Amino acid sequence: MSAVLAERAAPALQPRAPAVVLLGTGVVGGAFLKLLNTPAASALRLVGAANSQRQQTDPSRLAERGLREQLKRDGDARDDARLLAALDDSGAGTKVVVDATASAELASRHAEWLARGYHVVTANKSLGGGDLAGWRALQAALARGARYGDAATVGAGLPVLSTLRRLRDCGDGLLTLEGVFSGSLSYLFNQYDGSRPFSALLGEARRLGYTEPDPRSDLSGEDVARKLLILARNAGFALGWDEVEVESLVPEPLRALDTDDFLARLDELDAPLAARHAEAASRGHVLRYLARLNQRGHARVGLVEVPPTHPAARLYGTDNQFALTTTRYHTQPLVIQGPGAGPEVTAQALLGDVLALG
Repeated sequence: MSAVLAERAAPALQPRAPAVVLLGTGVVGGAFLKLLNTPAASALRLVGAANSQRQQTDPSRLAERGLREQLKRDGDARDDARLLAALDDSGAGTKVVVDATASAELASRHAEWLARGYHVVTANKSLGGGDLAGWRALQAALARGARYGDAATVGAGLPVLSTLRRLRDCGDGLLTLEGVFSGSLSYLFNQYDGSRPFSALLGEARRLGYTEPDPRSDLSGEDVARKLLILARNAGFALGWDEVEVESLVPEPLRALDTDDFLARLDELDAPLAARHAEAASRGHVLRYLARLNQRGHARVGLVEVPPTHPAARLYGTDNQFALTTTRYHTQPLVIQGPGAGPEVTAQALLGDVLALG
């Protein structure tokens, strides 16, 4: 057992170290667990971890490197009250719930946890990018002093939210926002040149892990819309979910199918997208799935054709791009760009937010 793990196995030796409960041990949560075993996280104490069905709060079991696999076959039944009790019993001055899931039900409890004095660090977009009432409940809870780490919700930790907040704190105002907010859709349209069916490219991206297991989660545009809402709200626009125009790339007949049936009919995506690509190419343009917000609060996400001089036309791989035009960055937008997908960078954003709690 490493020295770091040994310390975690004996929490009484570190009564004031920040205590962490991890909810979700999937791809992102698993990457976060790996980071907890590095020197960068040596000051943290993991006191509980859970997947959707099982949990572990035994210090010696939590210290095992195979914790993620262990939880798939062994552990106590999931009980969030016991997980929070582990935080309370830790004696830590800083108690942190890390939500590495996509569960709307869990996200709906973030404000409650904050109000009870726990800090929340999350990759879950369902609260910040959900109903406006949930966003307002979050702001009310934050006004009472708890802290909310949400860098992992947008851009896989690229410093877009922190930059936007800093600009606003300095009295700058967002005029327009535009960009590519999805690593999977960025990859797909950076690669799509009409020489291969879109369905073949999508299948390849799915095998590489660039899309969700059900690619409709990406193609629907809803994930991008949630990110746009999070950014807009942090810029001071009180937008509701129904105020974002969302273009889905999933044809209507395919939307209600189960995943296997949808995957069997992927070729039905090809003709509509080939036609749009040909139309764009006839003007020397390319297709990009863009999110846009203007200063009147009009928000839209959808497929757009852009000229080769457009910043989004020069993206690579799974790059995300955020172009912020503000009162002070008016002549030339402030552009933040970099890899916007991947469990490692998302987990790093979670760890960074936990460490920032001190």
